[in-house]
Amino acid sequence: MTALCPAGTPLPPDAPATGIRSGSASAARGVRSAGPVMTELRLSAFASHRGTVLPMGPLTLFAGASGSGKSTALRAYEALARLGAGDPLAEVFPDPAAYVPEQVGPDAQGRRGFRIGCTADGPAGPVRLDLAVQAEPALRIVGERLTGGGETLLTTALRDPGRSTVQAAWHTAGVVPVTRAPLPDDVLGTALLPLRVAGTTEGQLRVLAAAEQMVVALRSVFACTPQPQRMRAPVPSGEDRLRRGCDNLAAVLERTHTQCGQRHARLVAAAAAGCAGTVTGLGVERLRDGTVRAVVEREDGHRTPVERLGDGELRYLALALVLLTGPGVLAMEAAGEVPSAMQTLTVLADGLDRDLDGRQQRELLALAASIGAAGHLRLVGTVAEEAAAATRGTAGATVVDLCP
Repeated sequence: MTALCPAGTPLPPDAPATGIRSGSASAARGVRSAGPVMTELRLSAFASHRGTVLPMGPLTLFAGASGSGKSTALRAYEALARLGAGDPLAEVFPDPAAYVPEQVGPDAQGRRGFRIGCTADGPAGPVRLDLAVQAEPALRIVGERLTGGGETLLTTALRDPGRSTVQAAWHTAGVVPVTRAPLPDDVLGTALLPLRVAGTTEGQLRVLAAAEQMVVALRSVFACTPQPQRMRAPVPSGEDRLRRGCDNLAAVLERTHTQCGQRHARLVAAAAAGCAGTVTGLGVERLRDGTVRAVVEREDGHRTPVERLGDGELRYLALALVLLTGPGVLAMEAAGEVPSAMQTLTVLADGLDRDLDGRQQRELLALAASIGAAGHLRLVGTVAEEAAAATRGTAGATVVDLCP
């Protein structure tokens, strides 16, 4: 089977990257993150990708022509993030066959699948996670490997196709060098280790440190896809955690205006730099039905309702708001067991340049680079070739070109 390791066999090493040209990959070196972060995404066999390795820095843009796999790469990143948060495999991949590489036929047992992986850097050093997923005939994780410090810390393999479990083995380095136990085949084993490993030996402590670093890096992700057509309508007051589509922008602005004065002032400055006309403030108006709508305040005291703004302006405002806030304002489940000061939020933005003009793109990237320099925020987005060309040479940016 080409796209999936047969049952009971170890995951093979990744092939060299193909179809990739990386520009400014070293530009972000020297930026120290507050917490664990993803530094590499591997698409060994995933949809149109074969042996693809994508480096990631504080500000990373996947670029390329239509069909080059930019959005697919971001979907793989988000899938890993959701698995790290404990989401079941079927919810993460509702249509798993769509991610099996084309022209890959089933093996003798009728199995097909895909392989993805990533590397997280942090206090435990670089830690690699590699995952083999069977898409057909039944969706399940058939192989998982966690490695760090030159050691294999966790491996899982499907031993009995008739059971909904995999056989796991993790490093112990005590009287018993390896601990073996069954784990469910529909969730990420690495995310379960903190609940299964006692941490009484030096080896177990290394396993826990690596697993927790990987899980924190994966969970600290917010995928953002602003929907201008839904951002124009008034929303109930109090729904102040920004959703993925940013449709509750007005309620979040009400919160930032009253609770986050410094960040709100930076958002107003960003709006002034990227929106048409003079902008002196951002506020909300309460309507008779109890809802609130967002307004742009002008120099002459006039207020422009956001429904009058263009799609590009609305997307720009929403993305700027995401960059300037944190997990407490975003609709995401952050790693609550880790202090916020020791976490680094990663924002995923598919079609980052959609509807934006050149000025808005430059302002957003400059904002992301500025905030990212403090180590608490990273941005991974996809852009078309024209936007990528304008970004090359931007301080702190990594542009990764995907070739179809």
